[in-house]
Amino acid sequence: MTPDPDTEYDPARNFRAPDDEWLPFEAATRAVHPKGRSPRGKVLREFMRWYMRRPGAKLPDRPAAGPWSESGQG
Repeated sequence: MTPDPDTEYDPARNFRAPDDEWLPFEAATRAVHPKGRSPRGKVLREFMRWYMRRPGAKLPDRPAAGPWSESGQG
């Protein structure tokens, strides 16, 4: 049985992203989902469901522009 993504923890997965994207991504997701455990996984799951065209899936909400909007690479 698949855990409920809003109430239970999923098994850990490896995901590679550079720190200059992963760390600001957490700040951006917290701007939309400020409570509880880091919402990065929830947002990634929502995007994956939308990307696979699962019934009822929608793109996750995005925050307004903020410090995470600027590229860390120069």
